[in-house]
Amino acid sequence: MSQAEQPLLEVRGLCKTRVQGQWWQRQFEVGALDHVDLVVDSGRTVAVVGESGAGKTTLALCVVGLEEPDAGDIRFDGKSVLGIDRKERLRTGRDIQLIFQDSAGALSPRMSAVEIIEEPLLIRERGNRKERCERALETMHQVGLSPASKNRRPHELSGGQRQRLSIARALVTEPRLLILDEALAGLDLSIQGQIMNLLMDLQIARGLSYLYISHNLELVARIADEVVILHEGRVIERVDPAALMADSRLGATALGRSATGDLGLGAHAGV
Repeated sequence: MSQAEQPLLEVRGLCKTRVQGQWWQRQFEVGALDHVDLVVDSGRTVAVVGESGAGKTTLALCVVGLEEPDAGDIRFDGKSVLGIDRKERLRTGRDIQLIFQDSAGALSPRMSAVEIIEEPLLIRERGNRKERCERALETMHQVGLSPASKNRRPHELSGGQRQRLSIARALVTEPRLLILDEALAGLDLSIQGQIMNLLMDLQIARGLSYLYISHNLELVARIADEVVILHEGRVIERVDPAALMADSRLGATALGRSATGDLGLGAHAGV
């Protein structure tokens, strides 16, 4: 495979187990990810769907480096991101950013909007104070946040504004891959549409790739180039978004239901 054809992200044979049960109870290991394979090409969007506990968030945490898998490999731009030193991890962390659903919980309540966006630049020692502030304000403008809100704390912003702030914080390091873990859940439909349009515009303008995790199949069908369905930590389907919406069986599987009711999902599914 030539360099031009190299996928941006490759996940191969990823496995992850977790221990469930409180310390005073019987504890047991459960499989969160079971030999998961995934490929995201540059400038493309891959959606990951599945019932609660299918392993979607565990996959995201492993890719971004917040958790270590038990087996398998994660390659970004052709290089493994597992077992690398701190300097390389910081570089990879610049290129891969994760945006959670709970924007309020992910943002420091003590910091202003501009300080929140600046922080990743400060951590990576990029630019002086003036340059970081200018970069933060420019990024705020790009995501549709007024510079007038630069000194506001997260609790002073609306839900949609907080999610735009989270996106700005993720974008300020100029990443190549954004992982969106239920990033639009909990927002009003009109705000969801606005943020979705913003993400699509940013993808075109910046050549971004997205790993989009969601339960909302309509949003998935709108943004994704490919849909991967997880069930109990395993990839069971790879489909075109149009096929997902057209086939009620696939849609039901993606949400953890059968056409006649619950799939009877096991209690040991991954998170």
